[in-house]
Amino acid sequence: MSTVYDVTNWTISANPSVTAYSDIGAIINDMIANIKTNQPNQASKPAAVIYIPPGDYSLKTRVTIDISYLQIKGSGHGFTSLSIRYNSGNTSSWSEINPGGSHVKVENTDGHSEAFLVTRTPNNTPRLSSVEFRDFCLDGVSFTPDQNSYLNGKVGIRVDSDNDSFRVEGMGFVYLEHAFINYNADALNVTNNFITECGNCIELTSAGQASKITNNLIGAGNVGFSIFAEGHTGLLINGNNIFPRGASMVHLKNTSQSTITGNRFHNFYPGMINMEGSNNQNLISNNHFKREVETYSPFSSKNNGKDDLYGLIFLYGSNNMVTTNFFTYNVASSSIQPNSSTTPTMILVKNGAGNFISNNYVVSNVATNHVVLDGSTTGTKVLDSGATSEILAYCSSSAYTLRPTP
Repeated sequence: MSTVYDVTNWTISANPSVTAYSDIGAIINDMIANIKTNQPNQASKPAAVIYIPPGDYSLKTRVTIDISYLQIKGSGHGFTSLSIRYNSGNTSSWSEINPGGSHVKVENTDGHSEAFLVTRTPNNTPRLSSVEFRDFCLDGVSFTPDQNSYLNGKVGIRVDSDNDSFRVEGMGFVYLEHAFINYNADALNVTNNFITECGNCIELTSAGQASKITNNLIGAGNVGFSIFAEGHTGLLINGNNIFPRGASMVHLKNTSQSTITGNRFHNFYPGMINMEGSNNQNLISNNHFKREVETYSPFSSKNNGKDDLYGLIFLYGSNNMVTTNFFTYNVASSSIQPNSSTTPTMILVKNGAGNFISNNYVVSNVATNHVVLDGSTTGTKVLDSGATSEILAYCSSSAYTLRPTP
């Protein structure tokens, strides 16, 4: 029995009229059932590869994955901007208007929101391991009530069981309210994906450890998360190009000993890196932050609800290091919030003890506060990150150390 399955060559014996083109979800579910039937040996369950050739496929039935060592792969993520299409009006002269490659349209008619649900019940033992999604496109097709809302309730991939060594690589996600959600991830690898024009892009929930989000192109809706990580330790966020819009580009909640380095952040709103809860011993280094005003007219009235006092980095926690970052701020004074007399903040240390801020550089068209220390902060070191006039402290002088940039 082959362990390589091609969705275009599979027939469901109980319903032979269904094809991969009419409901790829039903086809893949039948394949997974076949894999389980043919691999009953506890000591030898290699699982399989499910291949999606280039083509347009409708997913009407949610795929449920409850086996390990499964790779679902295509031959190209085929991403194209649906926002440009929907906001351009007449596209009759365009060469193409839909995603290509191995293109899966998320069109559930089964009452479920997910294209793929990865879960193991009832006892979640052992945790699912080495499930991979590679090189195909998950397309949510449209948003409601309008194409700029980023709302449709659709989820590309949801993992809601403890998992180990999962991989999401070379994928395209577009027009989904939630592209990828993972619960309790260990050694997760999300790399080389194109995840944009989604309400939320990457959401790591509950807890996790030793995972990485690297070398992706990412852009969420104006009220969503580009990257959200909750309860994670040892998370590496590196080499990503994260572009507008996103209520936050990286949002950490109760996350520790994690690293955000070597990324490019470009946004129209403050709060590019945002924190809540207890966030300790994290490193934010060697990133480029570019803050501008909205340039695309369909979104000119939208924002993330934060003003320019919030900071491009909102630091909440203790013993974190923010070092050697480059900030480019280019916003006309008339567009600064809450008003034109506001001095924008680059780094706001909102809470915590023992935070270390050093060697950060700001280029701006207006005067800025490079670092602002809240009155509750203690033991902060601010070195070579701005002149004395560019550092604003609401705490007592004994609560921080300052070495201003000459």
